[in-house]
Amino acid sequence: MSTVPHASVPRLPVRTIRVEVIEGVDRGAHASGDRLAIGTAEGNDLRLTDARVSRFHVELGAAGASVRVRDLGSTNGTRVGAVTIERGEIALGASNLGASLEIGATKIRITDAELTSVETAEEPRFGPLLGRSAVMRRLMARLDKVAASETSVLLVGESGTGKELAAQAIHERSARAKEPFVVVDCGAIAPTLVASELFGHERGSFTGAERTSHGAFERAARGTLFIDEVGELPLALQTTLLGVLERKRYRRVGGDRDLVSEARVIAATNRDLRAEVNAGRFRLDLYYRLAVVTLDLPPLRDRSEDLRLLVEHFLRELGSSAEVEDVFDADAIAELERHAFPGNVRELKNLVEATLTLGEAPSLASRPSTSPSLPDDVTDARLDLPFRDAKREIVDAFERRYLTRWLDRTGGNVAKVARESGLDRSYVTDLVRKHGLR
Repeated sequence: MSTVPHASVPRLPVRTIRVEVIEGVDRGAHASGDRLAIGTAEGNDLRLTDARVSRFHVELGAAGASVRVRDLGSTNGTRVGAVTIERGEIALGASNLGASLEIGATKIRITDAELTSVETAEEPRFGPLLGRSAVMRRLMARLDKVAASETSVLLVGESGTGKELAAQAIHERSARAKEPFVVVDCGAIAPTLVASELFGHERGSFTGAERTSHGAFERAARGTLFIDEVGELPLALQTTLLGVLERKRYRRVGGDRDLVSEARVIAATNRDLRAEVNAGRFRLDLYYRLAVVTLDLPPLRDRSEDLRLLVEHFLRELGSSAEVEDVFDADAIAELERHAFPGNVRELKNLVEATLTLGEAPSLASRPSTSPSLPDDVTDARLDLPFRDAKREIVDAFERRYLTRWLDRTGGNVAKVARESGLDRSYVTDLVRKHGLR
């Protein structure tokens, strides 16, 4: 039985698409929504049985009069006619005859579906997150619902989009708000030390373990444990983490007695774990356990209408009483709105701080369109930054330089870059998009 939404809840109209299998063993199967994942694994919006289709094969999203297509690192690719597509848009056409797509031995037709509506937040703030844009207000409404539950949540987004802030907001709105909020960044810890950081260790359990250490699960107690960059976990530790999440019990490294886990776990990643599952780098069962609800944090370039609100917030945070127009004139604001912001909100905050320090807005034309150049010597990097930020700056710069060289070498052929560099194709595509490379 359907229920009528409460009249006081703000709602937003959303365009949806319909996908139907027109050729293949699953002929007649269909699904509708504004964003659809297709594959053979449980959890896809359209689940197929075609053996040539990957577990997580392709994701489709409504985009105006077109549909965004993103291959998820599938084995046999996603094709439009004779063209293999990794990421792009295809037009549906004014007659709504739709567009055809081939995956494995299956052919699907994509057409427009009815408009639907989704709940949105009334206020432009949810905890430390800010945004008046439709995509942010929709995200905030979903975060509010998740906070009221104990459901496992996976936060997905590029570096600098605010995944930790979102996790913090969920914690602060939950029944666990008075308990600890503990963060573990798997990308900032040596792989050999992640187990100790998560579960703790007993004195003498390994060289250098001079005293008993309480791990993150223990420190979080009945609060929230935020595991950032969970995609960096080694496979062996993925198995261990899965066991802890399922049994609610764990042991310190070198320990011989079980401890009870009562913390809520929220995970985050800047990778698409579905592509990692396809590549064999992430356990499917752990993905299911973490991603009961998946929330995507949009990049800043997709919500440029939030720029003024964010600039004003950072001005106040930095102790300035100036108005946005006093710091950024109309030309500067227009330049900000055109900028890709590969570093997202974090990059914008740094830009506002630099502008206040210099007394004028640095020209974005003279700034790298993505990450800074890789220093010839690591000691030339921003070692005055917190460790996580300094490491991320160096890694981003390395990724950009590495990919630029490979793209030049292969004439911009992403499939060839992936094949010759040993990287997963969807991961290369993600990096190309992240750094604004062509």
